[in-house]
Amino acid sequence: MTFWKGSLVQKWLLALVLLSPLATPMAQADEYRDTIKMFLDAKAAKPYFETAYGYAVFPTIGKAGVVFVGGAYGEGRVYKDHKYTGDVTVAQTSLGFQLGGQAYSQVIFFEDKDDYERFTQGTFEFGAQASATVITASASAEATTRGPNASASGGSNNAINKGGYYKGMATFIIAKGGLMYEVAVSGQKFKFIPKEVVDQRPPAYREANPTGSDFPDEN
Repeated sequence: MTFWKGSLVQKWLLALVLLSPLATPMAQADEYRDTIKMFLDAKAAKPYFETAYGYAVFPTIGKAGVVFVGGAYGEGRVYKDHKYTGDVTVAQTSLGFQLGGQAYSQVIFFEDKDDYERFTQGTFEFGAQASATVITASASAEATTRGPNASASGGSNNAINKGGYYKGMATFIIAKGGLMYEVAVSGQKFKFIPKEVVDQRPPAYREANPTGSDFPDEN
């Protein structure tokens, strides 16, 4: 069964994102470690790494828009107790005036076992009220969010989290290449691929994407 379902316009937008300059090649192991470290350094997300049951990390999600329709796509990994448990993809379409593209990194924390299992049951979608905390990678910006959109405004890389868990999940975003003024996480659709399935992929894939722990303090 194909994960990405929808109209021809939605499929065309997904192709646009994948072909855009923002769509980077499949993330390698070092990118996950670097992304986790980036969120740890941002301070706002650090306590969640210490207390969450698990989390999903996306080194790069590319977003592109043409006039009134946009799309986003990214690939990531899921962890429990800082140990790799599987791969995950995210896809999204959005309506409203938008032109051009942007890229960002994203982490989703799961408050407890039930929340982790809801996300890793196969497919999962953020509802209309899903929220995120946006942090800029530079020292000149901040960001907090509430509701379906995440909005950024001046502050610091040590932005205080004002989002918290919503229905057992907390989402943080770091913009790439400048300040991100708004990003919607509602409607993001995820597909989880367990480690047991990933392990059956060709040796070349497994060698390029070694599994285990990508947490900076883990060996």
